[in-house]
Amino acid sequence: MNPLRPLFFLLIVRPLVLVFLGLKVRHRERLPAAGPALVIANHNSHLDTLVLMTLFPLRTLRWLRPVAAADFFGRNRVLAWFTRTIIGAILIDRSGHSRDNPFAEVSGALEGGAIVIFYPEGTRGEPEQLGDFKGGIGRLAQRHPQVPVFPVFLHGLGKAPPKNDWLPVPFFVDVFVGQGLRYRDSRRGFMADLNDSFAALASEGQFPPWT
Repeated sequence: MNPLRPLFFLLIVRPLVLVFLGLKVRHRERLPAAGPALVIANHNSHLDTLVLMTLFPLRTLRWLRPVAAADFFGRNRVLAWFTRTIIGAILIDRSGHSRDNPFAEVSGALEGGAIVIFYPEGTRGEPEQLGDFKGGIGRLAQRHPQVPVFPVFLHGLGKAPPKNDWLPVPFFVDVFVGQGLRYRDSRRGFMADLNDSFAALASEGQFPPWT
């Protein structure tokens, strides 16, 4: 692991997330203590990944591998280097044009014992609106049925910063961690379990409509 990575998270990311945003985390104890594991969350902000990584002890940083879009975070060498080396991300091709398996590196990371952070919606959605899950998470879970999947519902990051905006707005962020799930008989059944879990986590907050 590059020595700049823990310094970046210790000196910049953690103060930003814990002081600037003001996290309120429920059921933190449900998070995996070690990999392999998949942590999946709804996606509204560039800060989602940093918030999720901050939930884990700093000693686990070497095992945390968030998934990021190659078309956005790999668009130039400097950004790609920072995303891969400092954030530790796995860049995936969302275009569908490649003949290679876009999740090959994700599978490799799981097989190596990583805790992979994955967004089943496939992209950032509208503020505080949970979009439909794509089939990628179902395929990953089917390929790795022994790997537990931990749903995490995030609320409040839709304005810190919102989609198509880089200006963060101080905001209280709620984080709800669900029980670990495992792949069962079919993708359809597994996806139904995921949807039910996210619905239950979202209902815990009893949040008013976003305005």
